[in-house]
Amino acid sequence: MPGAQHLHTLMRSEGESLPLMEVSPAETDQPDYILVADYRTQRNPRAVHKQRKFLEELQRKGFQYKVKKDREKVFFAIKADNRIFSLYRTLLMEPEELEPKVEPPWPTPVPATTRIRIVNFILNSKTEAGDTFRDLMNDGVFETRFPLHQGEEELEVKWARWRNLFRKQPIDDIRYYFGEKVALYFAWLGWYTYMLVPAAVVGLIVFLSGFSLFNASQISKEICEAHQVFMCPRGDYRRRYQRLSDTCTFAKLTHLFDNEGTVVFAIFMALWATVFLELWKRHRARVVLHWDLYGWDEDQEEVALELISCRDYKLQTHQHSYWRSTVILVLSLFMIGIMIGMAHVLVVYRVLASDMFSNSALPFLEDQVTTAVVVTGALVHYVTILFMTKINKRVALKLCDFEKPRTFSERESKFTVKFFTLQFFAHFSSLVYIAFILGRINGHPGKYLRLAGLWKLEECHLSGCMMDLFVQMAVIMGLKQTLSNCMEYLGPWLTLKYRSLRGWESEDPELRSWQRNYRLNRVNTFSLFDEFMEMMIQYGFTTIFVAAFPLAPLLAFFSNVVEIRLDAIKMVRLQRRLVPRKAKDIGTWLHVLETIGVLAVIANGMVIAFTSEFIPRVVYKYRYSPCRQDASPSVDCLTGYVNHSLSVFHTADFENPVVMEGSENITECRYRDYRNSQDYNLSEQFWFLLAIRLVFLILFEHVALCIKLVAAWFVPDVPQSVKNKVLEDKYRMLREKMWCGGLRWQCEPGLGPGAPHNGTPASSSSAKSTDV
Repeated sequence: MPGAQHLHTLMRSEGESLPLMEVSPAETDQPDYILVADYRTQRNPRAVHKQRKFLEELQRKGFQYKVKKDREKVFFAIKADNRIFSLYRTLLMEPEELEPKVEPPWPTPVPATTRIRIVNFILNSKTEAGDTFRDLMNDGVFETRFPLHQGEEELEVKWARWRNLFRKQPIDDIRYYFGEKVALYFAWLGWYTYMLVPAAVVGLIVFLSGFSLFNASQISKEICEAHQVFMCPRGDYRRRYQRLSDTCTFAKLTHLFDNEGTVVFAIFMALWATVFLELWKRHRARVVLHWDLYGWDEDQEEVALELISCRDYKLQTHQHSYWRSTVILVLSLFMIGIMIGMAHVLVVYRVLASDMFSNSALPFLEDQVTTAVVVTGALVHYVTILFMTKINKRVALKLCDFEKPRTFSERESKFTVKFFTLQFFAHFSSLVYIAFILGRINGHPGKYLRLAGLWKLEECHLSGCMMDLFVQMAVIMGLKQTLSNCMEYLGPWLTLKYRSLRGWESEDPELRSWQRNYRLNRVNTFSLFDEFMEMMIQYGFTTIFVAAFPLAPLLAFFSNVVEIRLDAIKMVRLQRRLVPRKAKDIGTWLHVLETIGVLAVIANGMVIAFTSEFIPRVVYKYRYSPCRQDASPSVDCLTGYVNHSLSVFHTADFENPVVMEGSENITECRYRDYRNSQDYNLSEQFWFLLAIRLVFLILFEHVALCIKLVAAWFVPDVPQSVKNKVLEDKYRMLREKMWCGGLRWQCEPGLGPGAPHNGTPASSSSAKSTDV
């Protein structure tokens, strides 16, 4: 086969040393990579010998280098001969182009991103001694390496400035400088931010609609007027009774996000998540087609690069080990158990904090125990998340290495799944506890469950568990969006300022440029990964418990507007240049987004069914309210709901009755539950409500999932224009094969296989070469 023969010729020439090519001074001023070694390394003969051997091997491969020194470091600027890239450029073409019909003019220009990407691959390859560059760094031969920032001024002016906060991102320019993978990240982030606008508007409307009923809500009115209704002590028996009317303000605030619009908004967000993903797939298809990467294959490119690097490269096939999978599953479950255990630690903290604040000498803390516990608990949870993130990353890396993935892209995909799973439990375990467990297993007055037999388990806020969930979401999401963004910018900025003040700048402009790039913050393979992970967690907060926090999309929108510029400034001005990588989609992150969308439907359905007061209000309205008795239209159907939803406890049944001034005449107190006043067992209303909650949950999830499926079907993943363009390209390629291949018939009207023709073969000189 001609293509195979051509490939053989390329592989044979790869083993030969390429002649050094004379380059102009202008070309020499633009190195592909900078290698840095510590000045003290030059005193170590063994390290110097390894340096020399490594550089000599690069020379044999067709690299040139120059050496410059400052007071502390030794800089090696390397530049690849253009003839190196002819091997890679030819082999990385589509299979149909392996045997070009017309040889391109020599030398051909190579894009900067392609140069950096291929040089990085060559540096990662093993040397003749069997060492990788990472091994040389571990041995102290080199300290680091990085590509230079070159020509970033235009991108900085158009993109990486605060004045461009609401300006459209130059995605093509980002691609030309950072590569497709970074460009797709910013394309996705921009699209996500754009799509947050309708979600933020609807969430704000739902939240503000509660203000229209701020003072008109029948439930709030009854709570505010319940001056003679005393709630049972929330702490131990020495605590005081609290009037229900004292929770008037919180009752009104709760109605802002726990109203009839909550259900509609939750269904809307399920639809929004699906439409967002489907529209993103369409947008990605257009972008990738514009970049001529629609048919690009990452596995094929990785194999091609390995073949060029080593002619004896053996294909690494896909493997599966049940033993390794079992070990990884067990260890993953163990880590998830630790995450759940951390949530239990938070429970212990809240119990102890409740006891401590109740005994506080500060009157404010004693009156606002629950609020103080919720806020400080959210702060503790945030600190726990920061601590566990570092542990989760190390564990996920170890599990991924143990699994022995076949390629780097497969390793990245497996690491993404493991790390996100651990991070999901770290971020959302406490929210699951608050939404579905808090206040439901602590017993009832006179018979509370106690932690270690001493401390009573925590209860929900007097105005309901939705208030606890709302505060927890607001604090954690607010801290993540504000503190994380501040640290994400201030950390690299302060580090760069410190290094710049501490460092010494050479009078040589070229060396000074290398020094400035060296002082920039380091980047690694996880630099872009961390940005994606941050956005995925935010997307989870925006969708999974959005029924309890309708302002989440609005908060995410403002955060993302700032996040785009922060990331741009960080990548262009504060960090070393990322190694460009090719990509045609966001990879495994798309599956993560789809998983979050399904979890959002389940979680929001459970929040509305079991955490919100929506179901009890509806059941009361149609089963127990005055409206069932044909009352006057002026009577609100929720009249008497508060009294119906509070159970009665006789204070005489306390083992150690509360003793305080004015409490002698209190014979009964109320608490949130559905229990009989005689034996305090669960009442008939409780079981009826539970059945209705389960029915609602099943109906809600099926309706929401059906809406998601219909939306996914209604909005095609790929636009028709893209499909037609790909189809036309395939048709043109097929005609070229038939024209120039073994069939060689004239493509004229009425002629073809089986049709009569003059038998004159197509002239080889008339064949065209088509770029796909």
